[in-house]
Amino acid sequence: MNNANQGGDDRAQITALMQSYIDAGRSGSIATLRPIFHELATICGYVGPDLFAGPIEMFFDWHADNGPAANLVAGDMRIDVEGSAASVRIELDNWTGHRFSDFFTLVKIDNRWQIMSKVFYLHPE
Repeated sequence: MNNANQGGDDRAQITALMQSYIDAGRSGSIATLRPIFHELATICGYVGPDLFAGPIEMFFDWHADNGPAANLVAGDMRIDVEGSAASVRIELDNWTGHRFSDFFTLVKIDNRWQIMSKVFYLHPE
């Protein structure tokens, strides 16, 4: 079902999706973020001692409140694809002054990759 060439296409599509995520961080655009996340996507991680977990709308609200991260630096991206499931890890520095390790799960639905969950680690300042 998934030949080697198709796997390369999947990686290219996922890389482009994650670049949209990074670009949205830099620009502050919620309109760019929304379509790359599935409507049932979730977010989870700690902000200090507090668990920040729930629907992805929480992330959109946080992003709107914090504004553009114009100086965001994206590190290496690690992508793992198996059929219609994938995971991505990316290091992000200076997202409005914060450093994150982000872990995403993605699903290919109707031939389109979407993020289903975002789990993050907020590095201490």
